[in-house]
Amino acid sequence: MNKILGQSPQITHLLRTIPMIATSDVSVLIYGETGTGKELFAHALHSESGRKAESLTIINCAALQLENIEADLFGRCNAEGEIEHRGRILAADGGTIFLDEVNALPLTIQAKVLRFLEAGECQLQGSHKLHTTDVRILAATSADLQKEVTEGRFRADLFYRLQVVPIVLPTLKERSDDINLLLHHFGREFAENNAVVRYSKATEHCLLTYAWPGNIRELISFCQRMALLNPGKLLQPEDLPTEMMPEHAASQHAFILPPTGINLAQVELDLIEQALEMAAGNRSKAARLLGISRDTLLYRMQKYSL
Repeated sequence: MNKILGQSPQITHLLRTIPMIATSDVSVLIYGETGTGKELFAHALHSESGRKAESLTIINCAALQLENIEADLFGRCNAEGEIEHRGRILAADGGTIFLDEVNALPLTIQAKVLRFLEAGECQLQGSHKLHTTDVRILAATSADLQKEVTEGRFRADLFYRLQVVPIVLPTLKERSDDINLLLHHFGREFAENNAVVRYSKATEHCLLTYAWPGNIRELISFCQRMALLNPGKLLQPEDLPTEMMPEHAASQHAFILPPTGINLAQVELDLIEQALEMAAGNRSKAARLLGISRDTLLYRMQKYSL
């Protein structure tokens, strides 16, 4: 069974909310960069819901073939109006549909998905009859869906209908408290019958300060590679991939620490206040300016009593 791992404030907050969200049939829109675990959270919501006895149908909207997308999702009838192909949404009756990368849906199909969300009705190709089905919709995106709406690539009405409950997944860099836990968990998992890979303190420091642009998916691949190539070894910084080496990381620093040092908490507080001022109090915009999720910003604002 898939399990969400983490003890950082961001993850523990999300884990507390999952049971509450799961018990309802409202639509959920999961935001997160690639590799942050959007599908894992969809599985968690489904497995704690009243629909867990039925299937979770995962649809990657970016991989759908445009010429067959309507029939693929909803279905098709023959000349007599009989169903000859039951689409994925119709076939998922009683269960849950997870629309991954929902922003990739063409506008014409977005209108039909909206109709389904509002009334539970599907109109199949070749038929004017409406078919009903009982399905819960979860959706996910790594795009800025509000921007997609503003620029006319995503329907505003569908956006608001999907986002009854929004969930924002933090990047791995934002939940750095979990990196060691994840490294050791997947290290043990991929070791199988071999000795587990270990990390020196210097190596742990490199991994904790690395940006992890591919998020948890990148960390899992890294652990798998290390388990395969270095079973039981105590890894040193020079054993790491080039991009994780301290020399490479140092060349990427956006801020150089002055010799006199800084008050880190004060710098963080100042940056949050500046971002909120620049965003005219809009917390979502301020979070984007700081390169963090809205939930992380709210957590840090609470930390500083802002």
